[in-house]
Amino acid sequence: MPDGHLMLVLHAHLPFVRHPEEPVFLEESWLFEAITETYIPILGRLEQLHREGVHARLTMTWSPPLCEMLADPLLQQRYRRHVGRLLELAEQEVPAKAHSPFAEAAVMYRDHFRWCLASMDRFGDNLLRWVCLLRDAGVLEPITCGATHGYLPLMLTKEGQRAQIQVAAMNYRKHFGQSPKGIWLPECGFIHGVDDLLREAGIRYFFVDTHGIYYGDPRPRYGVYAPVYTRAGVAAFGRDPESSRQVWSAEAGYPGDPAYREFYRDLGYDGEYDYVRAFLHPDGVRRNLGLKYHRITGKMPLHEKQAYVPSPAFATAMRHGADFVAHRVQQSQRLGALIGRPPVIVSPYDAELFGHWWFEGPQFIESVFRAAAQSSLQAVTGSEVLAEHPVLQVVQPCASSWGDAGYNGVWLNPGNDWIYRHLHIAEERMVACAQRFPDAQGDQKRALDQMARELLLAQSSDWAFIMTTGTTVPYALRRTRDHISRFTGIYEQVIGNRLDPATLPEIERRDSIFQEIDYRVYAGAQASARG
Repeated sequence: MPDGHLMLVLHAHLPFVRHPEEPVFLEESWLFEAITETYIPILGRLEQLHREGVHARLTMTWSPPLCEMLADPLLQQRYRRHVGRLLELAEQEVPAKAHSPFAEAAVMYRDHFRWCLASMDRFGDNLLRWVCLLRDAGVLEPITCGATHGYLPLMLTKEGQRAQIQVAAMNYRKHFGQSPKGIWLPECGFIHGVDDLLREAGIRYFFVDTHGIYYGDPRPRYGVYAPVYTRAGVAAFGRDPESSRQVWSAEAGYPGDPAYREFYRDLGYDGEYDYVRAFLHPDGVRRNLGLKYHRITGKMPLHEKQAYVPSPAFATAMRHGADFVAHRVQQSQRLGALIGRPPVIVSPYDAELFGHWWFEGPQFIESVFRAAAQSSLQAVTGSEVLAEHPVLQVVQPCASSWGDAGYNGVWLNPGNDWIYRHLHIAEERMVACAQRFPDAQGDQKRALDQMARELLLAQSSDWAFIMTTGTTVPYALRRTRDHISRFTGIYEQVIGNRLDPATLPEIERRDSIFQEIDYRVYAGAQASARG
C-alpha cells in the first residue's frame, strides 16, 4: 500500500478569442503562446513517460472554449503562421548568438519551434487528438469546465447555471467522443445546488478550494485528504494548501529560482528595432516574442539579469520535482499516522503556469512523475480514487472559490459590478425565450441558438477577472459590451418577429463557438433532457 496518493491537476483554459474579421489579431496570441510553451511541452513529456513505462497520471482540464479554438481551422492556420515566423527568427538567432553566452538558448528555441510544427503535422493541426491518444494510454484524464468559464455563484438563475454545465458536457462529447468524468468548476466557484446540476449532467467529481471542504457540513473527517460525496452524490476534492504554497508562493516557490528563465526580458524589447520589426504585430509596437535570453538571477533591475542557460535550468527543475515528491512523501506519512489511511493530496494549478510563466515547469512535471514512480507515493486521477474508495463521507461543501480571499470578490467589485445587471437581464430573457419558443425551426432557431452563444460568451469570468487585475481592460470591456449588444439585438428581432437575414450570418461567423448548441438548454431540466 502506498503512503499516499498524489493527484496532480492542471487547469487549461483560455477565453474564446477568434477574430476572422482581422488578418492578425493581437489577443489570439494568448492561444498561440499557450500551445507553444505549455500544451505541446506537457503532452510531449507525458508521452515520453508513457513510452518509458514510467507510471504517470495527470488530471487536466481542457475547457470548452480552449477545445473549440484548438479544433478551429482558422486558428490552426494562424498558429502555423505564428510559430513559422518564430522559427524563421530563431534560425537567424542561432548564428547571431553562436559566440555569445546566449548560444545554447538560441539553439533550444530553434529546436523547440521545429518540434511544435512537427507536432502539428503529426496530429493534423489538432492537439486534441494527442490528448485522446494519451487518455487512451491511461496517463491523462481530460476533464471539462463550465461552457465559457462562467462564474456560477453570480448567475441569476438555475437555468443559467445548468446551461453552462450541460453545454460543456455536450461539447466534451463532441471533441472527446465520451462523457466527462470530472469538471473544474470555473474559478472553483461552488454554491449550494451546483452539485445537483452536475449529477444531472452525469459528472462524477469536481474540485473546491481548501475552505470549501473544511467549512462543509458536517466537518470532514479527513480534512481535504480524502474526497467527499455531496448530498447530490457527486464527489468533491479539496485543494491541499501545502503543495500549493510550494509552487505558487512568490517568495519561496520553485519558479523563483535564479537559474530559471526570466519572463520579463524578451527579444521583442531587447533586440534592435529594425531587426525585430518584421516579427512584431503589424502596428509595430514592441511586444514579447517568446525568445528570452536572461535568467531570474536574483532581485535586481532587469538590465542586470545574467544570461539564461537552459541545461542547468532544466537540471534545477528535475531537482525541484524530486524535492516536491520528497515533501509529499513526508506529508503523506505524517497525515497517514493521523487519519489512519493513505491521504489523497490534491495539487491543482493553472496549466499556463507550467511553460508560459515558468518555462521549465513541464520539465518539473516530468520530474515529479519520475520521482513519484520510485517512491512510496502513487500518482492517481480522480476516477481512480473513486474506484478505489467507493464509500465516502457525505459532506456539503460551503460556498467558496479559489480566488483572492476565497469567495466572490475578484468577480464582483467596484471595477466590474456594472456587468451583472446586463448579464442577469440577458439571462432572464434567454430563459423566457427558450420557454416561449420550445419548438423553433429554421431562422428562428438559428437566432435563438446565437442568442445562447452570445450570452455564454458574455458570461466568461475572464472579462470580470481582467477588469479586476487591470491587464487588457479595454479588450475585456469590448467583449462584454459586444456580446450583450449582439444578444440584445437578436432578442429584439425574435420578440418582434422581424428577423434580419443580413445581420445574423455575420454574427454567426464571428462568434462561431458551439455549433452543436441547442437554445432549449435554457428551458429547464426536462426540456434540456429532451433537446
